[in-house]
Amino acid sequence: MADFEAMAGGVIAGDFNRVAELTRQAVGEGVEPVEIIGQGLIKGMNVVGARFKAGEMYVPEVMMAARAMKAGMEIVKPLIAESDLPTAGKVIIGTVAGDLHDIGKNLVGMMMESAGMDVVNLGVDISPEKFAQAVREHKPDIVALSALLTTTMLSMKETIEVLQEEGLRGAVKVIVGGAPVTGDFAVEIGADGWAPDAASAKDLALELAGKK
Repeated sequence: MADFEAMAGGVIAGDFNRVAELTRQAVGEGVEPVEIIGQGLIKGMNVVGARFKAGEMYVPEVMMAARAMKAGMEIVKPLIAESDLPTAGKVIIGTVAGDLHDIGKNLVGMMMESAGMDVVNLGVDISPEKFAQAVREHKPDIVALSALLTTTMLSMKETIEVLQEEGLRGAVKVIVGGAPVTGDFAVEIGADGWAPDAASAKDLALELAGKK
């Protein structure tokens, strides 16, 4: 019988070897891949998200937990038909033009993936035009913009303007975040939401995608 508690515990502890071993074991026992994801891997990351939000876990520990979850996901994902993979919505995430910071953005992406969202991480220094091109190509529910410098925050506004000009704004929700970004700034530039940390960004994305 698959030990989902141990699997979730392995994710929380960031023990990727243990998670991989338990996942292979569960697959060998014929447990449904979707059940492994929901009852073991994502269940563990949900605890990590709550602890991170409460200040009981820190960025390095969350990164380790996400890596452990990924170790399990890589084993089960090939066993699931794309149509059967439950998704909580699709997100395009990237750091805006002129900004090369990516630790916070990557953490947000991992948290969203842990909630079952399909995340397309564009990387750093992404121009408004590249975001627009990615929206046309991937048809996401949400575009998540990150900035860590006050000087690059205006690129968020420009990105929203380009999405508007190209007739794409109505099809997506735009959320923003990063150390200097505030809720007031989000309202000012016409974003749909702002989050102060990775766990809140995940909750906001689920809410805007209609999954919460």
